[in-house]
Amino acid sequence: MLASGNHERDWPGTGSFYGNMDSGGECGVLVQNMFYVPTVNRDKFWYSTDYGMFRFCIADTEHDWRQGTEQYNFIEHCLASVDRQKQPWLIFLAHRVLGYSSDASYADEGSFAEPMGRESLQKLWQKYKVDIAIFGHVHNYERTCPIYQNICTNNEKHLYKGALNGTIHVAAGGAGASLSEFTPIQTKWSIFRDYDHGFVKLTAFDHSNLLFEYKKSRDGKVYDSFRISRDYRDILACTVDSCPSMTLAS
Repeated sequence: MLASGNHERDWPGTGSFYGNMDSGGECGVLVQNMFYVPTVNRDKFWYSTDYGMFRFCIADTEHDWRQGTEQYNFIEHCLASVDRQKQPWLIFLAHRVLGYSSDASYADEGSFAEPMGRESLQKLWQKYKVDIAIFGHVHNYERTCPIYQNICTNNEKHLYKGALNGTIHVAAGGAGASLSEFTPIQTKWSIFRDYDHGFVKLTAFDHSNLLFEYKKSRDGKVYDSFRISRDYRDILACTVDSCPSMTLAS
């Protein structure tokens, strides 16, 4: 199960959100025909898939994801329709960083992510209590605190107990291409950075305990990790913008 990115899809005049030439003229045709993913329309490379106790909502960053679009509606449906008693671990995946990144290119933009990236989506991540959002595109590794609207919602770094109150964002783009530099700016939400090649692994021991590991490709050893330990009631608990707003009326 993979997410389409700029090198698979982008080409001027073909309907991609970005009008660059990064796909070299492939225009998404190769990836759409070489790999099966459960999309409704192969050219619209967004879909959901369940794997054990995980629900994965995979977005297509090369098509418009902003509020009011077809893809935005899909993302909300994917997040809203999961049964957290069966799939308690809710993961959002996309190629370009729609959340948070200290990559130098994004810092130069001033957005610390894809411009317009999280403007529409962070309220969905918060409302439906997405546990982890994982991105590629930038060729390095970085993990944030649980975060919402640029504010860390949990001060723990390696063992999260109870509600996260936000989403942990991970850039895991060190798959093999030349590495990308980080900005020297030290953001408050950045917990761990690594300028190296590597990959991440998620292990759900049961409905209440999850282990996240970042391993370097060079030796397969763990260089960053955290655990989440919680009950179903922690998922139901209200936090900022995760429950309907209510007012008192006489």
